Amino acid sequence: MPIAELNHQGIYFEDSGGSGPALILAHGFLMDSRMFDAQVQALAPAFRVIRWDARGFGRTRWDGKPFDLYDSAADCIALLDHLGIRQAVVGGMSQGGYCALRVALRYPDRVRALVLMSTRGTIDEPEVRAGYLQTRDLWGTPGATENIIQFLAGGIIGDSRFHSPWLDRWRQTPKAHFVAAMNNLIDRDDIRPRLGDIRCPAIVFHGTDDTGIPPSEGELLHKSLPGSTRLVLVPGAAHAANMTHPDALNPPLVEFLRAHA
Repeated sequence: MPIAELNHQGIYFEDSGGSGPALILAHGFLMDSRMFDAQVQALAPAFRVIRWDARGFGRTRWDGKPFDLYDSAADCIALLDHLGIRQAVVGGMSQGGYCALRVALRYPDRVRALVLMSTRGTIDEPEVRAGYLQTRDLWGTPGATENIIQFLAGGIIGDSRFHSPWLDRWRQTPKAHFVAAMNNLIDRDDIRPRLGDIRCPAIVFHGTDDTGIPPSEGELLHKSLPGSTRLVLVPGAAHAANMTHPDALNPPLVEFLRAHA
């Protein structure tokens, strides 16, 4: 397996290779780099697509210590350094979008453009945060975990045709991993006042049926980023629009990358 020893973690990644412009993608909560299969298929070999598993998920070997989104941003940059890539288009879905925005804030010279999928620049409302805390605390409890998995499958993925094999992967997620990753989301800082500092080109994607992060947050993100060139609302898509509706998402993504990568 391609594992890079970075920042005391064993970061799993896949690199499509080639000489095309680089795009690095970070996945959403409970997901892993496999959620970008349809993007790799559409983009490579014209673009070099790198995808990686965040701490606590997928095939990355996490050290078990608490982490935050700036640690994830540092992992992203360390992986680019490992691959000898000076500048890339940085993208992410949901949690991965939180990471991508913080990469742009902390390492602006490394970011050619941003691809933001089903994400937001604000923090969660108090009632949403309370729900996350309850979910975190119940994970691993007999009976409750399966109910949580079924609920999250509807909210994150939506279309049941795409649930397999994700549900089985979620069932294997240890409580320590789930708790640390959830804390990473719950405790994130509010970067909305700083979004105007991100000047690079950006494109924002959002599913119209996203209940995890409402489409209004995608609209706000698009308006808040000075370099955002387009908001793409994906009809009928839930949270993981890139996975369930690639035919709607990939063409504008290719157009954006051709213009800005």
